[in-house]
Amino acid sequence: MIASGRAVGVGAGTVPVEAVHFRKQTVAESATKPVPKTVRPMEPVALVTDRLQAANDIAAVQSNPDRRDLRLDACRGLALWFIFIDHIPDNSLSWLTLRNYGFSDVSEVFVFVSGYTCMLAYGGALPEQGWRTVMVRAFRRGWEIYAAFLIVVLFYVALVWIVGGGERYIDETNTGFFFRVPGPAIVHTVALQFAPVDTDILLTFVLLHVGFPAVLWTMTRAPAIALAASFLLYMMVQVFSWHVPAWPTGELYFNPFAWQFLFVIGAWYSCHCAPWIRTIVQSPVVLALSIAYLAVSMVVALSWKLTSLAWLVPSDVAELIYPIDKSHMAPLRLLHFLALAIVVSRLTPPEWRGPIRPLMVAIIRCGENSLAMYCLGVLLAFSAHVILVEVSAGFAMQLAVSAGGIVAMVVVATVLAWESRLDRRGPRLF
Repeated sequence: MIASGRAVGVGAGTVPVEAVHFRKQTVAESATKPVPKTVRPMEPVALVTDRLQAANDIAAVQSNPDRRDLRLDACRGLALWFIFIDHIPDNSLSWLTLRNYGFSDVSEVFVFVSGYTCMLAYGGALPEQGWRTVMVRAFRRGWEIYAAFLIVVLFYVALVWIVGGGERYIDETNTGFFFRVPGPAIVHTVALQFAPVDTDILLTFVLLHVGFPAVLWTMTRAPAIALAASFLLYMMVQVFSWHVPAWPTGELYFNPFAWQFLFVIGAWYSCHCAPWIRTIVQSPVVLALSIAYLAVSMVVALSWKLTSLAWLVPSDVAELIYPIDKSHMAPLRLLHFLALAIVVSRLTPPEWRGPIRPLMVAIIRCGENSLAMYCLGVLLAFSAHVILVEVSAGFAMQLAVSAGGIVAMVVVATVLAWESRLDRRGPRLF
């Protein structure tokens, strides 16, 4: 998921968590670096705090205190652009995004990065500020996501009524219930049991964020048990289809019982709970297997999109794995994202800073304010869809509405970044 972090202080004079570039330790460095006497060697909080201390060392050479981890913000920002493009129905530019070239898409990126950054922010703040402060911050952020969800739904329904009078665009947006049975629709929306199209991931993020203190508590005591319990819950979804009920029938599209596993993986990987995992990630054999899996998944995915490539995948194989369930995050999706993450991590080493160019700055600005940008992107995608239906559906118009929406997101994100420098109000992680 989505993070829009601001300063997370962990003590007087400490550099904000997301205001610097974290330099990851190599295996040799971690073996020689002394372990603080007040914590266990493998305790996640100690390891996160150690990362913050390393960040302080780097901060001395940073001229701009508002600089953040470019890789995280760049991933979030680019994912926001991709999601906006994908949310526009019949948009040819969606061939530029990830969803057509494998089993996963940028949704997995958001959830993994969200777990990663939550552990950095709240785990790093825990030693100095204690459990009560961490819990209050996590619950407050959950409330902010919940409030953002309600606000975007309100604007979404209003926009549908303005352009369609409550009769058009209700099926593709799943807003018809608000016009046919407004009372139950409002009640179930407030109860996190119903969401219009493209807003449903916010429901899952509310639950993940509210539950993060429990994840952090377990990670600080038994990270292996925390990961194992998360995996067990994930397997219950795959075997017994455990899910959170939704209204009027069915379940939440992004099943929290399944997607929590990727969230916990991000938190677990962030806190260095298992140093051996980085040795595996750096293995040439694992890299080769990851590239091979990505190549096979791309061929399979393209064979479902392009009839001219259907012969590449035997029908028996296609019927066996299709459809690859996104709601329950099918194992093939999970493996695809993990393979993609391994390849990307090898291509962007820990010391990478990235080119500071206007395009990169624009992407990072959106990543810094990802909750607001996601909500704005939902409304912009629907507006773009209306323009394509009412005016023209040609490629030139598709290009215009896609580019115009991205420009609007960048402008708003820039304004929010400017405002945040004037009035910092605490963590903004999603």
